[in-house]
Amino acid sequence: MGEDERGFFGEGAFQPAGKEAKAGKAAGQKKHYEGHRERLRQRFAEAGSDALSDYELLEMMLFRSVPRADTKGPAKALLERFGSIGEVLGAPEHRLKEVSGIGEAAARDLKLIAALTQRMLRAEVRGREVLSSWAQVLDYCRAAMAYEAREEFRILFLDKKNVLIRDERQQTGTVDHTPVYPREVVRRALELSASAIILVHNHPSGDPTPSRADIEMTRTIIATAEPLGITVHDHIIIGKDGHASMKGLQLI
Repeated sequence: MGEDERGFFGEGAFQPAGKEAKAGKAAGQKKHYEGHRERLRQRFAEAGSDALSDYELLEMMLFRSVPRADTKGPAKALLERFGSIGEVLGAPEHRLKEVSGIGEAAARDLKLIAALTQRMLRAEVRGREVLSSWAQVLDYCRAAMAYEAREEFRILFLDKKNVLIRDERQQTGTVDHTPVYPREVVRRALELSASAIILVHNHPSGDPTPSRADIEMTRTIIATAEPLGITVHDHIIIGKDGHASMKGLQLI
């Protein structure tokens, strides 16, 4: 028999009628998770997100990332590992992939959702008078920084009407320290023609209580900025457990 004929009659090219019928029947059967997915979609369509638990919303998000597997287990495992949806979205990609059932596609999709959430919250702040939109500012800062594994120092630069000009991450440090250079903070404010700034950094430990170093650094920035006509409205510290305002605590 020639090579072409062996290929034509090779494995899979011919099956007895019984096997063919069984294969067709198997192909027509739905996987056990497909009906579950349809029920979740229906509940979401009819009753909205409030009708679904956190893990069920994560399940639905994973449908497209993991198209041919049950996503209930990975969704529950994500919440068990990280604690909340916010912490899941804030987790680094490499740690997400440590969870069973979460591969590269799912981890990247989760980080995409996190990025879109941050952009949405930033858009609600941009172009608005910041001091009258304080709740939106805090929501944005929490989404951007609360679940980071390392300290980050950000600055919100404001014009003379206290409208946001720019939001920039100035430094990234270790788990408990970020180097901040007051002269660089003020120099950047002058470059952007900012009249005021709001300082923001996170405490990865979760506790937003200002440290003595946080207070001293803030007072040094205020002393450097004030002679140049730049006001420091506040220094906000973001943690998983909430936030602290140095102005609200009367520390500045």
